[in-house]
Amino acid sequence: MSVPVLPYRMIRTLVGVLGALSALFPDEIVELFEKLAIANPSEGTVRGWVRPAVRSEGVLIAAISLFNGRAYTWLMNLTGLFGAIVLLFPDLYRRFATAFLYERPESIEWNERFNSAVRAIGALYVFFAAKTYRERHNET
Repeated sequence: MSVPVLPYRMIRTLVGVLGALSALFPDEIVELFEKLAIANPSEGTVRGWVRPAVRSEGVLIAAISLFNGRAYTWLMNLTGLFGAIVLLFPDLYRRFATAFLYERPESIEWNERFNSAVRAIGALYVFFAAKTYRERHNET
């Protein structure tokens, strides 16, 4: 009996839908992130460019996911690399994200339980990238 696997096309569709959601609802995405990740979300102010960047990233990811080409391959490789870094070095991610995303990074306190969530997200990204890589190379 074989274990059901997530088909390559389904991963691409899921990535595209997540990109579209980010493009359509950047404010809600940022608020959800802060609610889950930050112990004191009302203390921090995200930099002015963050929400437009979330929207732009979402548009780019959704558009790339529509096509199965080099851009999608590059996107999934980058996703896997980012996932590996987040999985292995969650504290480094939190320090970088704080300095990069917030106007007063010293005022941000992260939820300790978010470390596990960051690692889980990293593992999921690595899984998606590896699965995409494997299926792409099995097709040739």
